[in-house]
Amino acid sequence: MKKCFWLLFIVFQSISAQNIALDAVEFQSIGPTIMSGRIVDLAVNPQNPAEFYAAYASGGLWYTKNNGTSFTPMMDAAPTLNCGSVTVDWNSDTIWVGTGEVNSSRSSYSGIGVLKSSDKGKTWQSLGLPESHHISRIVVNPKNNNEIIVGVLGHLYSKNNERGIYKSIDGGKTWSQPLFVNDETGIIDISISPTDSNVLFAAAWQKDRKAWNFKGNGAESGIYKSTDFGSTWQLVSTPNSGFPTGESIGRIGLFACNSNSVYAIVDNQNKRPSAKNEQPKDANAALFETEVIGCEIYQSNDGGTSWTKKNKTFIDDMYYSYGYYFANITVDSQNNNRLYIGGVELLFSEDGGATFKSISKENVHADHHVTWVNPKNPNHIINGNDGGVNISYDNGEHWIKCNNQAVGQFYAVNVDYKENYNVYGGLQDNGVWVGPNNYVHSTAWQQQGKYPFQEILGGDGMQVQIDSRNPNIVYTGFQFGNYYRFDLQNEKSEAITPQSGKDEEKLRFNWQTPILLSSHNQDILYLGSNFLHRSMDQGKTWEKISPDLTNGKVEGNVAYGTITTISESKFQFGVLYAGTDDGKIHVSKDGGVSWQLISESLPQGLWVSRVVASSHIKERVYVTLNGYRNDDFTTYVYVSEDYGVTWKSISNGSNHPVNVILEDKANENLLFLGTDNNLFVSTDRGTSWQDFSNGMPNVAVHDLVIQTKANELIVGTHGRSIYKVSIAKLQELTPKIAEKSVHLFKIDGKEKSKIWGDKYSSWEKTIEPKLAIWFYSNAEKEVVLTVENDKKIVLFTQKVAAKKGLNKVDYDLTLSKKEAENWNKRDKNAAIKEAKNQLYYLPIAKYNVTLQSGEIKETQEFEITKSE
Repeated sequence: MKKCFWLLFIVFQSISAQNIALDAVEFQSIGPTIMSGRIVDLAVNPQNPAEFYAAYASGGLWYTKNNGTSFTPMMDAAPTLNCGSVTVDWNSDTIWVGTGEVNSSRSSYSGIGVLKSSDKGKTWQSLGLPESHHISRIVVNPKNNNEIIVGVLGHLYSKNNERGIYKSIDGGKTWSQPLFVNDETGIIDISISPTDSNVLFAAAWQKDRKAWNFKGNGAESGIYKSTDFGSTWQLVSTPNSGFPTGESIGRIGLFACNSNSVYAIVDNQNKRPSAKNEQPKDANAALFETEVIGCEIYQSNDGGTSWTKKNKTFIDDMYYSYGYYFANITVDSQNNNRLYIGGVELLFSEDGGATFKSISKENVHADHHVTWVNPKNPNHIINGNDGGVNISYDNGEHWIKCNNQAVGQFYAVNVDYKENYNVYGGLQDNGVWVGPNNYVHSTAWQQQGKYPFQEILGGDGMQVQIDSRNPNIVYTGFQFGNYYRFDLQNEKSEAITPQSGKDEEKLRFNWQTPILLSSHNQDILYLGSNFLHRSMDQGKTWEKISPDLTNGKVEGNVAYGTITTISESKFQFGVLYAGTDDGKIHVSKDGGVSWQLISESLPQGLWVSRVVASSHIKERVYVTLNGYRNDDFTTYVYVSEDYGVTWKSISNGSNHPVNVILEDKANENLLFLGTDNNLFVSTDRGTSWQDFSNGMPNVAVHDLVIQTKANELIVGTHGRSIYKVSIAKLQELTPKIAEKSVHLFKIDGKEKSKIWGDKYSSWEKTIEPKLAIWFYSNAEKEVVLTVENDKKIVLFTQKVAAKKGLNKVDYDLTLSKKEAENWNKRDKNAAIKEAKNQLYYLPIAKYNVTLQSGEIKETQEFEITKSE
């Protein structure tokens, strides 16, 4: 089932408005920023290259005016952060963003059409095309901003007609579709001639992606040309043109040097001739078999009528790899023989594509998606890759890394229980990391590679489990089940992945293979392939404790028919749940001796993103299903009170694919839901859901964990790194409290500090204490807060327009000069003095806070104590 994401966003917002206010609960970004996320496009001011925009696949649009020294997020108020392309009119500062990444990977999130901002990102306007899902290019007529061409790739996992070329002549109010190839062929690139803006070249890409298979090529892939700014189009990559055609043609990238000269890079999946001494490639090394022609460079000097192959030799897979993820080409405007193509490495040619060399060896992340070359200084290049933005002023000899944004694409997060606890995370393209929870935009995170076992940093970081008895024992790894046990203190590591038996069918591991430490015994591990495996000795040996829990192997080039989620009941050892990517959920109540299928009454064929055994009721279990890989954006959330025999939908009010559900361990009514477009909360055990993201943009949430000692929720996002938030007041919001007219929560005291009102150094901000006073109101109303000392003298009073829900007032702990003088007269030991900021602060004592609503009063005590 396919639904318009833009409309669903609006519907959800209107539903959530009926819930209680939670905007007083603020999220804090804790980074890290030491790694970045995937760049999909750049827009650079040609007159001032220090000013540019960087579009991240799922992290939004960022702006810099100081050459990447710092960036400002521009889309935090937009309904999505998922970007495919960005175009800027530097004369008017108008920005157009084509939403939805076009790299067609397993995490290329869809968009909602074209967004436009006329105020440098403060506000965004939808220009339509919501069913486009993935937009590759937006070209605006340099002579008329109302004339817009959009390249639409279309749905990722399903056929649709809303793909091809769209054109508007009224600034996006209405659209025509001058080029439609077929329902599985979209436009992956458009290049405009710099000498005649009426001349455009467009690349069509036929592909078919399923959860188990990706066919990234087809006979309808090719190159089209327009000479009237996109009103009409003609196929120029004909069988007689010299450009390769047929079923093997995949993604194509274009660069028009002028109206006649145009370069193309093509991913040709046709088989190449193998040398006699060539060894077979490892089938697991890449998504496709690698004995194919791969990357080829072609040039036309007659406006696309005829094409000539330029590269003399095969461009090695080590440097280029799979073409569906790259296929981008940039040409130096001063010298059309100087070419740049993006692949695993950034490749440069100075002989028109005949030969290439890598120029991304130093301080540059792999996987290059966009390159800008300064038209006035060809040695100045800006590159966007899977690790962010890099800048070079000597054509790649040296690079500056600009990665100060918190835009990491996390798959999984976890925490330890040290006094100042650490947060662990596995993320796309950037390995596994660990860092302190109390750093804002932390650059102090330590990459695991600083230990001797650096091999785990390759690939994508996955789930992390920490031994609660010894936080130095960590289990983690990279994609397709490659897990390790680490002894961080002794700097040792050991591979622990279960292996197939000699005569057995090869085990199937999911891209993000689930791993779980038993809460009953931390020596016991569970790990899922298509079977559930158990180790009783920290991964040294394994036994299968289930049959194949999937529907079986499906022919394809993507791992499928695998376990995606595992859960264990805290109430009884041996009560286990497992969910799969093909929609099956099983339970075992006897440690894997027998299994029962419990998903027959649920929607079929959907990815089981989570199965979670309740920590409050033994028989209760939660399940979330995800239809992303079917282009189905419905929310599927269910609960069972009888081990999965019967199910009840608790999807009310949400309209986004779900990645994770988390039950609070202190309050059984408190649930958190991480979706492809933000975080939601329920305070009534799923009866209703509402947005829970004050301080977070609309970003995909992949994982959640609660640090139970700190009562803090850690949020792993796929695009904006990690956030944390205190959920202490939500945990206290029981049904009994919710029935009250008002409720004043317990107030944590403060230690008196001599630095109040002063600075640690001249360049830092003044230290000004705040006391958070939290209260609940069952309706919008005016209430009065009063603070008194132990002599019943009123020190502070404030009328507050309370919202229905949680409210917070920050009390600054100050006195007036007169109150301070009177206090000193009454109590010579008070010694209240004027601070450096000319304010007076409360002395060490006990105080009472009163909340009054009509005749109802609630009182709590707090204390200011002497600092140790």
